[in-house]
Amino acid sequence: MNTGFNFEEMARSINRRSFLKQSAYGLGGMALASLFSTYVLGGDAASSKAGLAGAIDPLHFPPKAKRVIHLCMAGGPSHLESFDWKPKLRELDGKAFPDSLTKGQQLAQLQNTVLKARGPFVDFSRHGESGQQISSLFPHIATLADRMCIIRSLHTEQINHDPAHAFMNSGSIIKGRPSMGSWLLYGLGSETDNLPGFVVLTSQGKDGAQPVSARQWSSGYLASKYQGILLQSRGEAVHYVGNPEGVCQSTQRQIVEEVSRLNGVLAEEKLDPEIQTRIAQYELAFRMQSSVPSLTDFSKEPKSVLEDYGIKEPGDGTFASNCLMARRLAERGVRFIQLYHRAWDHHREIEKNMPVAAKDVDQASAALVKDLEQRGLLEDTLVIWGGEFGRTPMGQGSGRDHHIKAFSIWMAGGGIKPGMTWGNTDELGYSYLPDGQEVDVHDLHATMLHLCGIDHKRLTVRYQGRDFRLTDVHGNVIRGICA
Repeated sequence: MNTGFNFEEMARSINRRSFLKQSAYGLGGMALASLFSTYVLGGDAASSKAGLAGAIDPLHFPPKAKRVIHLCMAGGPSHLESFDWKPKLRELDGKAFPDSLTKGQQLAQLQNTVLKARGPFVDFSRHGESGQQISSLFPHIATLADRMCIIRSLHTEQINHDPAHAFMNSGSIIKGRPSMGSWLLYGLGSETDNLPGFVVLTSQGKDGAQPVSARQWSSGYLASKYQGILLQSRGEAVHYVGNPEGVCQSTQRQIVEEVSRLNGVLAEEKLDPEIQTRIAQYELAFRMQSSVPSLTDFSKEPKSVLEDYGIKEPGDGTFASNCLMARRLAERGVRFIQLYHRAWDHHREIEKNMPVAAKDVDQASAALVKDLEQRGLLEDTLVIWGGEFGRTPMGQGSGRDHHIKAFSIWMAGGGIKPGMTWGNTDELGYSYLPDGQEVDVHDLHATMLHLCGIDHKRLTVRYQGRDFRLTDVHGNVIRGICA
């Protein structure tokens, strides 16, 4: 038997394919070891380094915000009855709308129709020491006047709901682009081992409930571990979170370990990041069996807190319950929390339906900000409130049409200057003014990332031969609203 060392055979074995295969063995083993350490080796999740590592380490800037809560008013609330008071529009009510403003402009359903001005049907008043003008539909949000920044010059490129949501979320209408929540989770990572780093909750009003597609929280070409996870707002937050009858925790653990082992074998053969994601998600699902029930158990919340949010029955699927859930998710280290309230598509009967939608969200939105502040979380939580576009100052029967030239949002906490209004629109609320305070969606994204310590131009991923980013080739940080 020849026992000598064959240098020629060794040289033949060191090639690109064998190098990649052997590297995969090592990486797969490391990944599995890190996943099993907490449970198999008897580690403690609380004492181990929690969460998902971020791609940006160290951060580009000292962060002001650690997490983001996006309160999305799906359907497009009218800025003219919320945060942008236009007395001149009220004077013009029922009269011909100036053709000089609309000629050649993109309209949705009002194209080639006689345009008449529709004045705001509610009154505005000044609030707080800052004197911010807020409509009577939002008495609770008005109490936040000195805590928030109202942006009145936001504009977008998309005039229909689904592409407008896509543009607001991903900066593009092209399918397959990652959402801003996925980008933030990719850049910062997560602070929790036991819950997804990006969570979505939805609620619905009595009218104006446009559908919202799951692509709005997609991770696109990022690994699927960065996508948003939709939790059920009513009943069990996660279906089948408990073990079936006859399956104990130890049996479940054995199943997870075996599935992870098999996935690890596959990872040794193929360099596919989705395999590692699959391993991690099995582990996360196992941990959620214990973390989700405690997350959704509101029994220890004081009655006064439930009353502050306006919750009649915890977990009833309302926006109010979702806001309290958002606070609980923020406490547990979730990076991006997105709440959709589908109630704002007021093409008709706006005077009847908008007050109902406003009442659904007003108290809970204000309570969330105050609750975060009381718990010391507001200073590093960025809260964003607003829709995908605004509504026309021209009437559409008894309502208002979609509008992209101007709409309003507000932001609070997380490094935002409080008690200020940014940006202006013309005297009829039709278009933003190019006065240096105009804001587009890319600027909003750039500012969000900046407040979280990330330079939006440096958070990139190479895909199909090109470096992509959330803001594409656009976007400027709105430094005037940053504290």
